[in-house]
Amino acid sequence: MHHSYISRRQLLQNTATTSAILVGSAAGAGLPQFLLNASHNQDENSNDNVLVVIQLSGGNDGLNTIVPFKNERYYAARPTLAIPKDQVLKLNDEVGLHPAMTELSKLYEAGTLAIIQGVGYPNPNRSHFESMDIWHTCRRKTQLRDYGWIGHSVTTALPASQSTPILHLGAEKQPLALAALTPRAISIRDLEQFKLRGNQQAIAAAVALGQEAKPGGVNNELLDFVQSSTSAALETSKELIKSAAKNVKRNDAVTYSNSALAQKLQTTAQLIDSPLNTRVYYVTLDGFDTHAQQANAHQILSGQWSSALGAFIADIKQRGHQQRVTVMVFSEFGRRIEENASKGTDHGTAAPMFLAGAAVKAGVIGEHPSLDDIQQGDLKHAFDFRQVYATVLDWMEWDSATALNGEYSTLPLFL
Repeated sequence: MHHSYISRRQLLQNTATTSAILVGSAAGAGLPQFLLNASHNQDENSNDNVLVVIQLSGGNDGLNTIVPFKNERYYAARPTLAIPKDQVLKLNDEVGLHPAMTELSKLYEAGTLAIIQGVGYPNPNRSHFESMDIWHTCRRKTQLRDYGWIGHSVTTALPASQSTPILHLGAEKQPLALAALTPRAISIRDLEQFKLRGNQQAIAAAVALGQEAKPGGVNNELLDFVQSSTSAALETSKELIKSAAKNVKRNDAVTYSNSALAQKLQTTAQLIDSPLNTRVYYVTLDGFDTHAQQANAHQILSGQWSSALGAFIADIKQRGHQQRVTVMVFSEFGRRIEENASKGTDHGTAAPMFLAGAAVKAGVIGEHPSLDDIQQGDLKHAFDFRQVYATVLDWMEWDSATALNGEYSTLPLFL
């Protein structure tokens, strides 16, 4: 099924022009004709695929996420933290999911989840900040890092007139992955606003049809918390918001949990199903730096992102966008093999990545990293994370070599 989306490439160049056209638009008459026409002016050779990135901040424990339940070394190394064999949600004869991840297990059984084992990079850095910067920019600190891999990909692939190609939902600082020479990512910082009835529709319309500009004549409270990376408010017309809001709808057939991540993904599903033509959505879940008393915290976090992702995939499917939306989940590194004296784990290296969606070639990719053939006490990586990025960018039909700072072979991750 093909859907027609409003392109921002033809949106107006300044607020004055917007106002002039709005004079001729009857309030409540639906989308103005010039916006409907704009949807037909996209490059017919390019797809409209959407990437949703979930960042697990702090270093997710890959060994307790994808559990090598047949490996006695795993149980010897983790006397209190190892997941008992009879609790693992088995994926095959060797590995299984953390028992809190029932929704992820369902995605796997439904053929919409790919698990890439042993992802990392050469000479791994165990600092949160440096390792995350490497994942975000595909460059070391000795190299120029003035843009992120997503920001640069978007700048290269999409014309500057497409004004909101990237949306970051969350109160944290905008991820370096989204940085571009010309800022093109919008951060929606205060997600509490979305819980107020009707506001998500107004926000969607404001972002979709708004104009990035410095704060000026329009004092719209709904837009006070919608900011670009340059802290410029989006200016738009209330009448335009009203007409576009009709095109954003909730999906009450899918139940999301009350976690912050679930709310972000619910909003993302609504925006994907709106006139907004954003191509990348970015959300984060923090708390994975589990140095002490890991078991309970990791169980809660694992259940949170599993549940949120399951609801999101169901929502997207019901809305008819399942073939064009892929979710990628990553963390800056895994944890060490051995648990520490505080019943936690310290910073490690290689860990699994995840891709979810109907376009994904489901399965467990690669072998679980060896717990015996290790490097400085840590797991060796089998796949470079930039191979996964290159594969995703290829699916988006965007060039990857410049953004990833090199040519990386793709992996069989899509149908």
